Amino acid sequence: MDHSLLSLEHFIFITSILLIIGVLTTKISSKLGVPALILFIAVGMISGSEGLGFIYFDNAELAQIIGIIALVIILFEGGLQTKFSTVKAVAKPALSLATLGVLITTTLVAVAAKLILDIGWLEAFLFGSIVGSTDAAAVFSVLKGQNVKERLGATLEVESGTNDPMAVFLTISFIELLTIDNPSYVILIGLFFWQMGLGLLIGFIFGKIGVYSINRINLDSSGLYPVFAVCFALLAYSITDFANASGLLAVYLAAMMIGNADLTYRHSIVKFNEGFAWIMQILMFIILGLLVFPSQLFTFDVIWKGLLLAIKLILVARPIAVVFSIIRMGFNWREKIFLSWAGLRGAVPIVLATFPLLAGIEDSQMIFNVVFFVVLTSTLLQGSTITPFAKVLNLTGPKKVESTHSLELVSIGKANAEIVEYEVNEESLIRDSTIKNIDLPKDVLINAIIRQNDLVTPTGDTQIQTGDILYILVSKQRKNELNEVLKM
Repeated sequence: MDHSLLSLEHFIFITSILLIIGVLTTKISSKLGVPALILFIAVGMISGSEGLGFIYFDNAELAQIIGIIALVIILFEGGLQTKFSTVKAVAKPALSLATLGVLITTTLVAVAAKLILDIGWLEAFLFGSIVGSTDAAAVFSVLKGQNVKERLGATLEVESGTNDPMAVFLTISFIELLTIDNPSYVILIGLFFWQMGLGLLIGFIFGKIGVYSINRINLDSSGLYPVFAVCFALLAYSITDFANASGLLAVYLAAMMIGNADLTYRHSIVKFNEGFAWIMQILMFIILGLLVFPSQLFTFDVIWKGLLLAIKLILVARPIAVVFSIIRMGFNWREKIFLSWAGLRGAVPIVLATFPLLAGIEDSQMIFNVVFFVVLTSTLLQGSTITPFAKVLNLTGPKKVESTHSLELVSIGKANAEIVEYEVNEESLIRDSTIKNIDLPKDVLINAIIRQNDLVTPTGDTQIQTGDILYILVSKQRKNELNEVLKM
C-alpha cells in the first residue's frame, strides 16, 4: 500500500478519534465540574509522544497558526451572542479591565517573574504580558449556561473579548525591545493607538458589509449563510492584520454588529458557529496539549515556579487590577471578589507563549513551560469553582433560558415567513394569559406548544404557562410587532 496514503488514513483516523473523545469530554467535564479545556489539553498530552505515542508534534509555528484561527472563530461566536444593550451597560468597567487591568496585572506579575524566574526585566515584562489578559475561550466556555448575575457575567465576557489586543500588543512590543537594536518607544506607543483605532474601524466596516450581504444576497441553500457569515470574520482579521492592527478586536466588533442586526437565518448562523467554535476549541487545546512535553512541564523547577506565579497572579495581581480598574463603578466588595476570582487564563497565554519561541528569545522554552503550568493551575482551580463561588457570595440570578430563535421554513433564502421559537419564563408578559386575550399582530399564529415534553394543540382558551415553548408562525413584515408583544 502507498505509504503516503497510509499516512493520510492514519491522520484522518486519529483526527476523528480525537474529535470524538473531545466531544464526549464535554459531557464528562460537566459531571466532574472541571472545565472542558483542561480535559482537551489532557487528551493532547496523553496522545502525544510522551503519552500513548500516537502523534509527535513540536511545531510551535503551526500550533500558533491553528490557535489564532481558533481564537478568531471563538471570538466571532462569542460576539454574535453579545447584545449591544449588554455591552453598553458594562462597557466602562469591562474596557477598564481590558486596558488598565491588563497593564496592572502585567506589571505586578513581571515583578514576581523577575524574582522567581531569575530573568531580566524585559523578559519578566514579556512573561507578565503573556499571562496579563483573561481568555475569551475559557470565559465563554465556563460561563455559558451558568446563572451568574447578568452584569458580572457580561463584564467578564466583554473584558475577555476585548483584552486580547492589549496582551498581543504588549507581548509583541517586549519581543521587539528584546530583539531590535535601539527600538523607538514613541513609535511603540503610537502603534498601540493605531492597532486599536484601525481594529475598531475595520471591524465596524466589515460588520456593516456582513449584515448587508447576508440580508440582501439570496443564496441557494440556508446552509450557506453560516459559512458566508464566518467568512467576514476571517476577512476582517486578515485585512486588519495586514494593516498591522488588532485583528482580534476587529473580529469581535464585526461579530457583535452582525449578531445584533435583524438577520436572515440568524438561528442557522448562530448554531453553526456555536458548533464550529466547539470544534476549533477542541482542536486548539488538543494541539496545545500535544505541543507541551510532560517530562519538561512536570519538573520540580517548573512546578514550584509555576505555582508561585499562579498564586501571585490569582491572589495578588488580579485582585489589585480589579480594585483599581473599577473604582467608583458601582461594584460592591462581593462582586469585586468574584471578578477577581473569575479572571481565567486559557488559550491566549499559551498561544502568546509561542511568540518568544519563534522569535528565538533566550529562556523562551522555560517561559512557555511555566506559562502552560500557570494556565493549567488557573483553569483548574478557578474554572471549576466559579459557579459555587458565585453561590457562596450570593451572586447568582434566575436560571438562564435559551434565547428565542427562528426556524426556517424552506432551504432557500426566499421565504417571507418564519417560525419563531419562544420560551415563556417568569418575566414574560404573556405568562398566565389565554391565547385569545393576547394581542397578537395580524398574520401571526401560535402553531404549537411544548409543555413538559408534551405537545399541546393551542386553542383560544389555552392558557400560557411558565416553561411553555411556543412555536409562532409570523410573516417577516410582522416580526418586529411580535417582538414588541413578547418583549424579546
